[in-house]
Amino acid sequence: MAECPKPKKWYQVQAYKHDGKIHRVWSHSFLVDSTDDYWVLASRMSAVTEFDGRKWMTKEPAIFILFKKKWMNVIAMFRDNGGICYYVNVASPALFDGGYFKYIDYDLDVKLYPDLVERTLDEKEYAHNAKMYGYGEDLMKIISESKDKIIAMMEKKEFPFIDSKIREYYASFLKEGETKEARRD
Repeated sequence: MAECPKPKKWYQVQAYKHDGKIHRVWSHSFLVDSTDDYWVLASRMSAVTEFDGRKWMTKEPAIFILFKKKWMNVIAMFRDNGGICYYVNVASPALFDGGYFKYIDYDLDVKLYPDLVERTLDEKEYAHNAKMYGYGEDLMKIISESKDKIIAMMEKKEFPFIDSKIREYYASFLKEGETKEARRD
């Protein structure tokens, strides 16, 4: 039987590289929603630990959407001016294992700014790591197709690139998660 996260609890998110080594860990985020297709987590600010031990804090409240079947995950960050900036990792589908949400980060990222400008990021890092880790033709095709699908979803304003839905998730977090913040597991 597959392990399932309990809703309305705090969890860590772990990103790995292709070789199975830890890449980045986010401090606890609150599980707001779970569907057959994705998990929605929320935080006001998160402590992030990099693979080399370096730590830093995120600056904005955010909604983190981890897709179970799509090769992507999305961090929707709330800007001071009220806009939402979407940072999309091209990544393996997420899974829940050992009490953690996990995925493999494939370097290539797409960012959608509040003014609807889209920018692909980290192309050099992706090219370097594809060679270093030996991604292979099939995997590189999946990554490329995923990037194209992400951009198309952004252009069509398909979920998760719907500000009103992201705001609903955050409001739910503020209502339910804030009261449980002191009781993180």
